[in-house]
Amino acid sequence: MPHRTALYHKVPPTCWPIVYSPDYNITFMGLEKLHPFDAGKWGKVINFLKEEKLIADDLIVQAREATEEDLLVVHTRRYLNKLKNHILEGFQEWSFVVATITEIPPVLFLPNFLVQRKVLKPLRTQTGGTIMAGKLAIDRGWAINVGGGFHHCSSDKGGGFCAYADITLAIKFLFERVEGVSKATIIDLDAHQGNGHERDFMDDHRVYIMDVYNRYIYPGDGFAKRAIKRKVELDWGTEDTEYLQKVQTHVEGALNESRPDIIIYNAGTDILDGDPLGGLAISPQGIVKRDEAVFMAARNHRIPILMVTSGGYQKRTARIIADSILNLHNLRLIDKELATSEAKNPKVELMIRESILDLTNLSLQ
Repeated sequence: MPHRTALYHKVPPTCWPIVYSPDYNITFMGLEKLHPFDAGKWGKVINFLKEEKLIADDLIVQAREATEEDLLVVHTRRYLNKLKNHILEGFQEWSFVVATITEIPPVLFLPNFLVQRKVLKPLRTQTGGTIMAGKLAIDRGWAINVGGGFHHCSSDKGGGFCAYADITLAIKFLFERVEGVSKATIIDLDAHQGNGHERDFMDDHRVYIMDVYNRYIYPGDGFAKRAIKRKVELDWGTEDTEYLQKVQTHVEGALNESRPDIIIYNAGTDILDGDPLGGLAISPQGIVKRDEAVFMAARNHRIPILMVTSGGYQKRTARIIADSILNLHNLRLIDKELATSEAKNPKVELMIRESILDLTNLSLQ
């Protein structure tokens, strides 16, 4: 029997299926600035959406921290223990592991209780948010976790600022707890290969993985690539036209090849031109169009979709994520009315079909 969890709780129908907590943001004596990742971007996204009057605090689903029991659904106890306080040859092993995962060397010398509170708790809360958003996507037809997307972490190893395998956890929770969910498709459009979930689902035929990434950058995990069903490797400096054509073609191909019960969309913005780690050259408008294409495909195939925000290493990425969410709303690809009842409710399905018809008519005018 699945363990008792606080992550699958009843959400008021007045809330948008947008998950966030102020605890997502990492601020720790300026040490977070030693990594190119904007450790406060999640709060900035929410603030931009508030400024545009799309959401308010009481309309957001408050993320809850994943407990150790929640994490053990996927992670080994040995791995979780490495993130805690263990002594190894006079050094604190947990410090080395967390410093390596976050790529912030001074973390090596910090006390465990500070690392837990200031670094790992925000990541556990984002992980809880992804698990919660998975259930919301099934219930409402779509959901967005404003954080998450830790696609380099697998059950027994972290890396690349990813300490917990939130994508794997969200899928495993759904498979164990939600009737009728037995197949999932991961569409990973972060600039980096998603080697964590690939290793976790290497031999699991219930999970179809599509991954589009810069072939020349981290992690270059050849073993994990064996799990990718639809692999699209990009060259340095790939621009909008080529990129969007490949995304649209392969998303459609993936959904035709395998009919999932849910899509997990890893929407990294490190594809943005000028990103110090991504190495691609996609414009802000290109990112907005990419997200639109994925949500449109999910709508056309009538498949629930969960979006996580993943990587993105420039200050302007928060504004781009917010603009993309606003665009999805303007096109009614996400809509509060469509999300107030279960996605499989016939009335909701009728509204979805009418929205598709409206969009089709607009494109013909």
